Amino acid sequence: MKEAKKALLIIDVQNDFCPGGSLAVTDGDRVVEPLNNMIKLARENGWLVIASRDWHPKDTAHFKEFGGIWPAHCIEGTGGAKFKHGLLFPEKTVIINKGTSKKDDGYSPFEGTDTVLDLPLAQILNIKGITDIFIGGLATDYCVKAGVLDALKNGYGVYLLEDAIKAVNLKPDDGANAIAEMQNAGAIITTTTEVINEKR
Repeated sequence: MKEAKKALLIIDVQNDFCPGGSLAVTDGDRVVEPLNNMIKLARENGWLVIASRDWHPKDTAHFKEFGGIWPAHCIEGTGGAKFKHGLLFPEKTVIINKGTSKKDDGYSPFEGTDTVLDLPLAQILNIKGITDIFIGGLATDYCVKAGVLDALKNGYGVYLLEDAIKAVNLKPDDGANAIAEMQNAGAIITTTTEVINEKR
């Protein structure tokens, strides 16, 4: 049996989604430490590391001002769109920009393209022969959920890192409901500690 090829996908851990940002997720910055532990594991084992980011134009239909539901956030090239300080990305991390059009929300990293070759995420994963994806980041009930569901639709084994995600929770149970939906769709719910201990 062919050995699984693994990737770590870190979704939208950006300043605007962390405390002090324009669309702050409660305790959003607390995902940094467990994700760094996973980055260390990925580096030690030769996994592909991918980081997606919202990279919105300033006048997108995604924003309230232009008919959307969200305050302006993660506008391309601004401080709010930068990755949260302290994330220890390897040099060869694949960066995926999403939400770059004025008309789309761009919740899922599978709707984005990389910053070097402008390739869609699914094509990059295919080129690298990836079979399994470990996913963490922000926010559980929107971009993480969209990314997990798209990864499952594309046939990947998906492991959701429950200690490395945080929810917006516009309604109190949104995060919990999103996790249940992802699990029902086929995602394996685990934690960074469990994954790291298994590899030791």
